[in-house]
Amino acid sequence: MMQPQIIVLKEGTEASQGKSQVVSNINACQVVADAVRTTLGPRGMDKLMVDPRGGVTISNDGATIVKLLDVVHPAAKTLVEIAKSQDAEVGDGTTSVTMLAAEFLKQVKAFVEDNVHPQVIVRAYRKATQLALAKIQEIAIKIPRDNPEQHRQLLLKCASTTLSSKLVASQKDFFAKMVVDAVSLLDELLPMDMIGIKKVQGGGLEDSRLVEGVAFKKTFSYAGFEMQSKKYDNPKIALLNVELELKSEKENAEIRIDNVEEYQNIVDAEWNILYNKLEKIHLSGAKVVLSKLPIGDVATQYFADRDMFCAGRVADEDLKRTFQACGGAIQTSVQSLTDDVLGVCERFEEQQIGGDRYNIFTGCPQAKTCTLILRGGAEQFIEETERSLHDAIMIVRRAIKNDSVVAGGGAIEMELSKYLRDYSRTIAGKQQILIGAFAKALEIIPRQLCDNAGFDATNILNKLRQKHAQGGTWYGVDIHNEDVADNFDACVWEPSIVKMNAITAASEACCLVLSVDETIKNPKSSAPTDDRPVQMPGRGRGRGRPF
Repeated sequence: MMQPQIIVLKEGTEASQGKSQVVSNINACQVVADAVRTTLGPRGMDKLMVDPRGGVTISNDGATIVKLLDVVHPAAKTLVEIAKSQDAEVGDGTTSVTMLAAEFLKQVKAFVEDNVHPQVIVRAYRKATQLALAKIQEIAIKIPRDNPEQHRQLLLKCASTTLSSKLVASQKDFFAKMVVDAVSLLDELLPMDMIGIKKVQGGGLEDSRLVEGVAFKKTFSYAGFEMQSKKYDNPKIALLNVELELKSEKENAEIRIDNVEEYQNIVDAEWNILYNKLEKIHLSGAKVVLSKLPIGDVATQYFADRDMFCAGRVADEDLKRTFQACGGAIQTSVQSLTDDVLGVCERFEEQQIGGDRYNIFTGCPQAKTCTLILRGGAEQFIEETERSLHDAIMIVRRAIKNDSVVAGGGAIEMELSKYLRDYSRTIAGKQQILIGAFAKALEIIPRQLCDNAGFDATNILNKLRQKHAQGGTWYGVDIHNEDVADNFDACVWEPSIVKMNAITAASEACCLVLSVDETIKNPKSSAPTDDRPVQMPGRGRGRGRPF
């Protein structure tokens, strides 16, 4: 007798499981990797993406591209997440990590189809990842910190390697020096928010500059501003969170008066409150007054008459960076403006940069902050320059904290591939084939570098295998001469933490996708839920028919 079918899930629920589901997830991840594949390396191409509102983004940063792709496939979203985590953790290697994860999956797709259990593959991949990380730590070269000049050269080379694959590659030496100088100005914690990046359209890339202090765009100003002096030497700076203008009542206040003198007294009291504040600021000796809240036309004119500069509605992050650089403290009242709460700097001036005017504070005694002012033509180009410099800044920060480096250009991947392939031959069982598959997947980085540059990838990879078999640890792809070269001598350096993070994240994502064998999609209910009021069929807005 046939058993009746038991329905557990809601009608319309999609459930797919088994081997076909794992293969389907692998194929979805391949599509994401194909979207960023051509952006890898110095000869990588850029992607132009248009959002629903018509905004245009031009980028070859893997994390930016996969974020803007708006991936909906649940398994493929894993690759988007690892690209984001790589960007947040080390800044660079986002394209590499996406490609490695997809290639790890591609190499084991045939084994999944041949009924090798995914958990066997996961176990072998975890073992291969541990071996690869141990090998990187073993062969990474440490640069001694006790030689400042050598350490600076290390940072410059790491920044140059990062920028060589970006849109600003032609000016990589100029920007690498700027980035290293910027990070060197920060304190030991190297906070990212203490590096301000301002974008000004117009001019060339070489017109970009580093301000060792704070620079921000001129804020909205009232009449009287043009009479203020725009240049001071050794000024005291008052940082306020105080409104310096006549305030209108927030509530519907009612005051009953019975003669004109009382009305005049109320008006005078308002003005006196404002003038008392302004007088206290003037008597404090401050020459530059910055406030987070508005500074009105009366206050602007008052300061102009007394040879003082003021700026209201200063952005919160700019005010915080000014406080970090010039000292002092942000005050919420003007009652106790003593010297210990006022900031100081050697020079303050307002300069014209492109079409905008900027307030610039230099020679700050406690300067643990700096500002990069980027110039360039199109808005999208400056945006991409900012993303490129963000990656370079992150890499320099990582290189300062972890001072071991490896050679880039596919060198470290080829060395790891050779090491894992040799190791796999010393063990028996399925793990031998699977660790060999992991080793082969690592070759995708040098292969794609060759493909993107238009080289014969098979020929170059054969040469690299030969060199690494002969003991040439740091041989990688030579983009300039269509050959192989010792990339450590060629100064193509990357912090070892970048590669370790990329391999770990890619392997984890691969294991995660392989361990999913069923996807259940719950349909959106079209019927109203019980807690929603059910609307009666309407009869217009009339009184209705009498019953």
